[in-house]
This record gives sequence, structure tokens and C-alpha cells, in this order.
Amino acid sequence: MSFLDHIERCNNADLSDFEPWYVGDVRAGFLHREFLPLVAVRTELFGHRDGGWHLSPALDTPQKRSAAMRAFLLELNQRGLFKNLWREEIYTVSRHFNDPPLMTMERCAVPWFGVRAYGPHMTGFVRKADGLHLWVPRRSYTKPTFPGELDNTVAGGQPAGIGLLDNLVKECGEEASIPPALARQAKAVGYVSYWHQSGRQLKPDVMTCFDLELPADFTPRANDGEVHGFELWPVQRVFETVRDTTEFKYNCNLVLIDFFIRHGMIAADDPDFFALAEGLHAGQPPLP
Repeated sequence: MSFLDHIERCNNADLSDFEPWYVGDVRAGFLHREFLPLVAVRTELFGHRDGGWHLSPALDTPQKRSAAMRAFLLELNQRGLFKNLWREEIYTVSRHFNDPPLMTMERCAVPWFGVRAYGPHMTGFVRKADGLHLWVPRRSYTKPTFPGELDNTVAGGQPAGIGLLDNLVKECGEEASIPPALARQAKAVGYVSYWHQSGRQLKPDVMTCFDLELPADFTPRANDGEVHGFELWPVQRVFETVRDTTEFKYNCNLVLIDFFIRHGMIAADDPDFFALAEGLHAGQPPLP
């Protein structure tokens, strides 16, 4: 295992398996060819032309699109497509984060439409006499996704209607019992992005990276049942665990690699430095 292996693992998508999906004239996502039979039969919602799939032009407002898509997705959920992962949490559909929303979509359906999702990932650290230490949570063993794996200190998806920092503050309280005044000291330090394929699903996602220096006498505490527990690790132990294993949830490794680069743990003369720095920022494929 190596740092580059984690980047390759996150960027495993084969876009030849997918066809582009448009809302109006905006490429909003990608549909897997094996998912298309569920889409093609709904001719009142989807049409195919010019090598891509298009949401019906009759749905000419974000509200109409969101309502029509929700009804369609609820049908798919009743048929078991989402395997009990429905959350009643809506994500914004847009080409870029600050673009006007095209519509909203239930979170669990977003990767089925290859829509870019966002979320804050925060690394909580403590300075000690012997160097940096990081708070490392283990995901609950009962979570439906990646149970028991290691995670970033606080992380979550980005629902519609809330800013990135406000969302992080909310997640800090829910996942780690970090009070708002302390959570708001987190600093946005960059982002990582990747294109990950899991069967018929595509995640062309962006994670906003935050650092938060925590007081030595503060201990995160699981609050909402999503975390089994927290441990404070020397940063070198985290470094070696990421480098040598797959114990961390697959995309969380990228956030930590970014942390290692920014804190000088991967030197500029490391033979993988440029490949790692570039690999953390996978861009969107060019428009046709």
C-alpha cells in the first residue's frame, strides 16, 4: 500500500461506462449504461439526444425539477434500488458549488446520477511537547456504510440550504460534541476532489478540508451514534496507517495526505510529491 494507491483507489472511474446527463444546457452528471433502462422508460422525464440524456424541458424551474425527481426517486426506493439508504436529506444539483441550483435531489440518489457532491472534512489536532497528535474516530459498527472503519475527525455531506462552515459546526456538535464557539475556529485550508466509481454509481466529489487545533484538555465525544469512539494518535502513527493500510475510509485518506503535505511530512523532494499534490485535485472532464 502507498499514498499513491489511495489516490488511484479514489479515482477508479471509467467514464466509458457512463453517458452525460443534462439539466437544460448544463451537464449535471453522468448515468451508468446499466442504470439507463430505469431512466429510458420514463419518457415524460428523460429524453436522449446528441449523445446525452436530458431532463424534460417542460420542467423549467428548480422547483418543478425537484418535485418530479423526488416522485421518480421515491418509486425507485420502493423498488429497493437504494437498499434502505434513503435519508430525507437533499443535496443541491449544480455544475459548480456557487452556481445557481438547478434542482435538489435526495442524498442517496446523487451518485446514481453522477452528480458532484460536497462536504466538509475536518482534521482535529493537538500540539504536544512531542509533536502533533490527531483525533481519530472509528465509525460505528452499525453504520450502513463503511462500518468500523477509521475516519476524519469530523466529516459529513453538504445538504442544500446551509453554508460549508455552518454545516461543519453542525457536524462537529453531532459527531464529536465540539461546542460551536470552538468549532468556528476551524480554518478552511483547501479541498480535495476525486472521481470514484462503485458499480453503477459515480462520485465526482469535492471535500473541503478544515483544520482545527483543539485544546489539550478537550476530548471529543460521540453524540449521534455515528462514531464508535475517538482516540488521540501521534501524527506519525496516522501517517503510517494511511501509508501502509486501508483502515481509513477510502476518501478520508486523501484529506489526511493533504494534511501531511501541508505540515511538511511529505517533502518536496519525495519522488511522489508532485503526483500526490496533483492527484488530490481531480478535475471534471472537458465538455463535449
